[in-house]
Order: sequence, then structure tokens, then C-alpha cells
Amino acid sequence: MISEDNRGFCFIRKNEGGQLVTTGYGRVTGFAIDPIEKKPLSHFLPGTPVLSFGTAGCNLGCRFCQNGATSKAKGVDQSSQPVDPATIVRMAIDNDCKSVAFTNNDPTIFGEFVIDVAREARSQGIRTVMVTAGYITPEARRDIYPWIDAANVDLKAFTEQFYKKITQGALSPVKDTLRWLVRETEVWVEITTLLIPDENDSPDEIRRECDWIVAELGPEVPVHFTSFLPGSNMVHRPRTPAGTLVRARQIAMEAGLKYCYIDTVTDPEGEITFCPSCRARLIERNWYNILAYRMDGNRCPSCGNTIPGVFSEDPPVEFFGRKRLVFA
Repeated sequence: MISEDNRGFCFIRKNEGGQLVTTGYGRVTGFAIDPIEKKPLSHFLPGTPVLSFGTAGCNLGCRFCQNGATSKAKGVDQSSQPVDPATIVRMAIDNDCKSVAFTNNDPTIFGEFVIDVAREARSQGIRTVMVTAGYITPEARRDIYPWIDAANVDLKAFTEQFYKKITQGALSPVKDTLRWLVRETEVWVEITTLLIPDENDSPDEIRRECDWIVAELGPEVPVHFTSFLPGSNMVHRPRTPAGTLVRARQIAMEAGLKYCYIDTVTDPEGEITFCPSCRARLIERNWYNILAYRMDGNRCPSCGNTIPGVFSEDPPVEFFGRKRLVFA
């Protein structure tokens, strides 16, 4: 129960006169143009720029949050400049962005604004991306995701204990969201797991996660492993060793996952999209830079194998690369 003039845990909803209202509709905490690979998405319009933004608030309380300055900061929503959906889509078009990403905090909490922006984007031929923890009710996801083209779901760990202790959330709803997205929608889905030393990085837990993905979602869902950076309420934990990510990728491939990636550290093998049939190097990357692009539409030119994802029939002559453009 939220008392008068107070907000809920997500911070963006408030009791005003007995009615629950959203205080952050259209109040964006900042825009940036990123490479789509930074979301991270490796099978969705590779090499293209994406217009990224978020708001204040979050429905989780991750102790390792890298965006805590906005996700839980009081007053951020009021100080942010309001912007309408048409303006956001026009920004994307004017900057040659092929998609708009709802990110930084979890877009689940500003779902009404997500829907309105996504509707406008679709009408203008711009695609949309959810960067999310997947912690959402069935009712809310049925409203939001018909308007979404791709999602990177942050599967933060594979134990309920971790979710309760570290995120103040729960694992079961996230697994349910992933099953629903992959089995019942047209949304392109990739998964990210950030590995924290001594919390969720054991080979056994990684193996159980990968076995579940193969069994419940299928072996063609791309999985990304990323490194923990000390911050927020976990400043005394060390950064994830690169070897932990390499080991996780090896476990994932042994479990049968066909597309396994390492992000946030330099690892040439872990950044390549290989054809799982003939092992041809289809997309070679170096820290968001595309070094070589050998796709034939959505097929491997060597053996004709279809690669799952959303690939352009006419890829960019010049890829966006690792640069980032920030707007106030």
C-alpha cells in the first residue's frame, strides 16, 4: 500500500489523491547514440547506431547497479526535460539510427511511454529494443511487447537466493518472461548474464543456466557473458577476471548453445559470430567495431545455413563502430 504523496519501490509511481499516477512519463534522463552491439545485441541489425534513453526509477534494487544515480535518485524525474514520442523518433531518424532502445533503467516501469514511443517508431519504420531484467507481470508484458522488435534480457543469475539477496527480486518471473518471449512472440531475444566473483560465477551455476536455456528456449538464443565492475553497494568486490568469462563461454558451448559471446573484455574468439554448421567467421568484432561482415542476408555464404536474428539485406557500407554520442 502506497500512502498519500509517496512513491512505490520503482520510484516512478506515486499516490496522488488516492490515485496511482506515473510521474516520469516523457521525462528522459538523457539520450545517447550507441552501437547496437553495446545493448548487447549481436544478431539484430549489426553495425547500426541505436538511439538510447531511460528515465528515473527501477523495479529492482540491484546492489551492483551501474545506474544508481538515476534509477533511485529522488527528484531526477522532475529535473529531467519532458519530451514527446514524435520528437524521440525524429531524433532517431535525423541521426540515421535504425532503432530506439529503452535502457539505463528498466523500461518495464515506464511501459506507457514505451508503448507510445514504439507505436510512433513503427509508423516511421524505426525498430525498438527493450534492455530489461525481464521482471514483469504477464499482464504488463502483453501490453508492451507487441510493439517491441528486440529485447536483451538480463538473466542476472540462476538462483532464487541471488535474486532475493542481491536484486530484491525473484528468478522465477524472469524465467517465465523468457519462455513467453521466445515461444509466444515475434520479439528477437538475446540474453546477458553479468558474472560477479563468488556470487553467480560458479561453473555449476553457469552450466545449469545454459542447460535450462537449451531445454526451455532452444540452442539458437544468443547468450552474452559480461564482467562485473565494482560500484554501487558492491565496491569492494573485484572485477570479474577475463578467464571467468572465457570459461563461461566454453561451458555454454558444451551445453549446446550455438551463439555465445563475451562482452566488456577484449576476446577475439568471444566476439565473433560463427556459423554453427561450417564454423565460418561471419561477423568479426573488436569492442563493438565490426572488422569483417560476411553475411549473405541472413545466411552463411559458405554453406547456406540460416543464421537466426534480424539482419539487413543491404548492410551499411560503413559500420557505426564503438563511438558514442551523448545528448544532454
